[in-house]
Amino acid sequence: MTHSSTPADGVTLRAADAELTVEPGHGCRLASLKVAGTELLRQGDKYGSFVMAPWCGRTDQGRFRSGGDLYQLPVSSGPHAIHGTVRHAAWRTVRADERSAAFTYDLTDPWPWEGRITQVVELAEDGGGVTLTLGVETLQDSFPAQAGWHPWFLRRLSDGGQDVRIDFTAEWQEERGEDHIPTGKRIEPRPGPWDDCFGMPDGVDVTLTWPEELELNVSSRAEWAVVYDEQPEAVCVEPQSGPPNGLNTHPRLVTLIDPLEVSTTWTWRKLA
Repeated sequence: MTHSSTPADGVTLRAADAELTVEPGHGCRLASLKVAGTELLRQGDKYGSFVMAPWCGRTDQGRFRSGGDLYQLPVSSGPHAIHGTVRHAAWRTVRADERSAAFTYDLTDPWPWEGRITQVVELAEDGGGVTLTLGVETLQDSFPAQAGWHPWFLRRLSDGGQDVRIDFTAEWQEERGEDHIPTGKRIEPRPGPWDDCFGMPDGVDVTLTWPEELELNVSSRAEWAVVYDEQPEAVCVEPQSGPPNGLNTHPRLVTLIDPLEVSTTWTWRKLA
């Protein structure tokens, strides 16, 4: 069916033994992802998996340039602006059926330009994965932008279960300054714990394994992922179209004929 929901409505998708709930009224975040009844995402207003747009991670001092103009964003993480403007906004559900749904949000203040963000969520028919797609469009003038996701995967899936293992190969790690802004230097990937951005020019490919329970792979054609595992309750693997502070260091211009589009696919298999 096709419908338009009120912003407060949750949208639940189902396929085989997978169930996913999206909350368009709360940043269009994935509030829950269950496989065979087991929750994979940390619960709570700040968690689940939220959208980062029209920038990802921290923007240094909330300032960036486009052309010859300097723009100031509201600071929200120490001295920096973080994770975009849409993660607490009310989105509109424009289409939903049993396994897929589409949502939109029109950019407004404090973002300096008119634009639209679209998220499409599609569960695989066999219930073995989900594909998330973000689009960033301008309604008039060109602007720089980024887009990505910030999922909070549970560190342990069950009482007595083992901690998740994070496996990936990166070509480089963005050196992080004490202010959490990349210095611009690329270094050899270092062992965790991490709150760091990694470069994967062949595409993001990260595997999470909960021993004897579940394996989940996060993939994307995007070339950057932030990995965060400093919290005892959850870990994050964040595919994104550019690195933190990318509005300044790696801007991607969105034009009327060239929107920004990025996708990620999560696939899983049970190990027991």
